[in-house]
Amino acid sequence: MSALATLSELLPDARRHHRAVPGFDCVSDIYIRAILETAQEERSPVILMALGRDLAGRGITYIAGLVHAVASCYDIPIVLHLDHATDLPSVCRAIDHGFSSVMFDGSAMPYGQNVDLSGRVVQLARPHGVSVEAELGCVAGSDLGGQRCGQTVLTQPGEVVGFVKATGVDALAVSIGTEHGVYAAAPQLDIERLRAIDAASPVPLVLHGGSGTPESQVRAAILNGIAKFNVYADCRLALNAGFAEARERAQRRADELPDIVFQPLYEALSAQVRAKIRLAGSGAPAPCGLAAEGALPPHS
Repeated sequence: MSALATLSELLPDARRHHRAVPGFDCVSDIYIRAILETAQEERSPVILMALGRDLAGRGITYIAGLVHAVASCYDIPIVLHLDHATDLPSVCRAIDHGFSSVMFDGSAMPYGQNVDLSGRVVQLARPHGVSVEAELGCVAGSDLGGQRCGQTVLTQPGEVVGFVKATGVDALAVSIGTEHGVYAAAPQLDIERLRAIDAASPVPLVLHGGSGTPESQVRAAILNGIAKFNVYADCRLALNAGFAEARERAQRRADELPDIVFQPLYEALSAQVRAKIRLAGSGAPAPCGLAAEGALPPHS
């Protein structure tokens, strides 16, 4: 298998320099290709995340296998991260398939149970060199079916030191006012709370619900300790916008070539990824000779 990076290798440096590494949930090859090609152009590390919904059946073999197969083609750090696991078998399965990082989400559990299971995940992951993210507090919002779920519980700064010490996690997702899914109204992040959490936390912090959060608030969060921020809904919105042009192209001829049909989807995803990388400040000026912005790279 190819050598992938971990959160513990990337996030401390990002935190020190008041940058963040964006994490993008990916569900298929077009997501993976758009994310990696764009990150390469931007000279940015990137976190490819996958949810249980997309790893069911052989999904985990396809996604993990593709990432490992192509990672050596890029000279940027790439993390393959299990997102929002809520049970130990899912964590073990991801480790077995070569994920370099896992997130255990015990945010809906009582504090003691969250500590216990997050610590057990660390014990499972550490011998394999796999980093672990956990969540303290609860980021609510919409589930993948678009239904409201959970109740937001803001992270208490006074619980951070004890939680990290008891679990040994490498990164901590915090609740400061974001939500998963598409916002009905713009959020107002509790930056003062975040400052207190950052001052207490021995590990880098993670912002879930990064989609739709006003850029000024994302920047403020990054300046005050957020070293990883997650994006999924904004990429789904971009992909769906790209479908309109894709449908138009498919109507021009009955057997339109797939790369022509897929191009608007790729371009929409790439534009969103590029915007988030630049918002995070994780990239660098692209060297000469890389692909033009938004262009689907040719098949080798």
